[in-house]
Amino acid sequence: MKASKLIDFSPKILSTLKNYSREKLSADIMAGMIVGVVAIPLAIAFGIASGVGPTEGLVTAIIAGLLISVLGGSKVQIGGPTGAFIVIIYGVIQQYGLGGLTIATIMAGIILVLMGIFRLGSVIKFMPYPIIVGFTGGIAITIFSTQMNDLFGLGIESVPANFIDKWICYINNIGNIDWWSAAMGIASIAVIALTPKISKKIPGSLLAIIVMTIIAWLLKDYAGVTSIKTIGDLYELPSGLPEFRMPTLEGDMSLFATIQNLAPVAFTIAMLGAIESLLSAMVADGIIGDKHNSNTELIGQGVANMVVPFFGGIPATGAIARTMANINNGGKTPIAGVVHTLVLLLVLLFLGGIVGRIPMPCLAGVLVMVSYNMSGWRTIASMCKKSVAGVTVLFVTLLLTVFFDLTLAIEVGLILAIVVFMKRMMESTSISVIRDQMEVHHDGEKGEECLAIPKGVEVYEIEGPFFFGIANKFDELTRMTPPVPIRVLRMRKVTFIDSTAMHNLEIFVQSSLAEGRVVILSGVHDNVDRVLTKAGVKKMVGEENVCANIHAALARATELAKAMNIPQE
Repeated sequence: MKASKLIDFSPKILSTLKNYSREKLSADIMAGMIVGVVAIPLAIAFGIASGVGPTEGLVTAIIAGLLISVLGGSKVQIGGPTGAFIVIIYGVIQQYGLGGLTIATIMAGIILVLMGIFRLGSVIKFMPYPIIVGFTGGIAITIFSTQMNDLFGLGIESVPANFIDKWICYINNIGNIDWWSAAMGIASIAVIALTPKISKKIPGSLLAIIVMTIIAWLLKDYAGVTSIKTIGDLYELPSGLPEFRMPTLEGDMSLFATIQNLAPVAFTIAMLGAIESLLSAMVADGIIGDKHNSNTELIGQGVANMVVPFFGGIPATGAIARTMANINNGGKTPIAGVVHTLVLLLVLLFLGGIVGRIPMPCLAGVLVMVSYNMSGWRTIASMCKKSVAGVTVLFVTLLLTVFFDLTLAIEVGLILAIVVFMKRMMESTSISVIRDQMEVHHDGEKGEECLAIPKGVEVYEIEGPFFFGIANKFDELTRMTPPVPIRVLRMRKVTFIDSTAMHNLEIFVQSSLAEGRVVILSGVHDNVDRVLTKAGVKKMVGEENVCANIHAALARATELAKAMNIPQE
């Protein structure tokens, strides 16, 4: 088999260019230019909020955005830095420095590529919804809490990383509010919130940045207001093309030890990137009526995250807001994503001076609105009216994300979700022991039939998946029942059997045969039948004791009871 067949890698740009037209090119250029303009404030804001800077945010949007568009599996996906990574990036930088972030991002890229190679794209999409809502809401709260210093101009030089310590610090410095900064930050939020009510085409964040940058410039140059901090006051401005750089470690820790410590973080970055990009692609599919290739998308995302750190970039993934902007403005193919990166490149090369004048309170306002849109509070409110178990998983994940870290939140959330799933599966599977007579319900038909069970015969009926969660219950039940010569195992509703249940079933058959009893199998599904054949269970009970339905099984039991001289009253 060829490698191309083994690896599910077919970038959408190749298939879309086969029938490319001037009309599509025109639509892609227009959409790409608009999305590029939309991405400017977001790339800068995400870079700064992550603890790096505006240049790193733009570089990530350019390089990762280009690679995701060229190598990805979606026609309209726009890639770049997103708010979901802010918490993780900031924490890694605090503990391991920029070198540690570079290594973690490269490792995450490798994990994403492997996920795509091993065709795990469809599996990733089945992440439990309460976990997704929980960690997204937790990230939103965390992003919001990181913006208070810039939003209100508190002037705190070192804000604590811990959520509770952070808010204690804010409260202790509440008397240092700069009212000019606070007014500008609140005004930015108002502009972003109100712009969609006026026009759906104008990006509210871009409008807020343009208006507030002009106001900040006028206040500084003509009114003497110098308390409003700008990007240029705090960060080195973008200048020229990004240079290739090798990662360097800070401190005395070896590369191998750093990789070991960063493995959980890299896995979290990879999982978060995979989930966000594939959910974005799925939403886009529903709008444009297309079908993305999830494995190709993961490989494209992985390559982007392997490359971008060597140019100072940060983790990137598919960005749903920018992807929706691309669709809404007529983007047809990945060429629109390429054009969007060219727009950002022009900003990086020629507009550094303008970027430096953007006020920090305005960027904080942009991120406050990003966190509000991420929070999904309406979804959370709706889910609170439904399953208690789902809400529990949601809030545990959310609180762990806020008060501890995202890695722990996803791990614990998944464990809880698995426990809840097991509990529900166990509740959906029942095991009963039937003697004397049994009622047989005819599927798809009205009415039922009452069948007599011969003396010396017991029917064990399993209804539902037969897995490890129910296997011990089956074992206990068979041990508690008084011994009878003939046991009928009715399995017509067992659609799945796992290795633990298979092991218990083998012991059940072997012990029954050792005690001189007969076991009859009734109504075994084809997929379960194959497992029983492979395990040798059918051979143990004998082919004559494997019956198609309960009628045949009871007829066989009656025949055996007569042969054993079991009196029938």
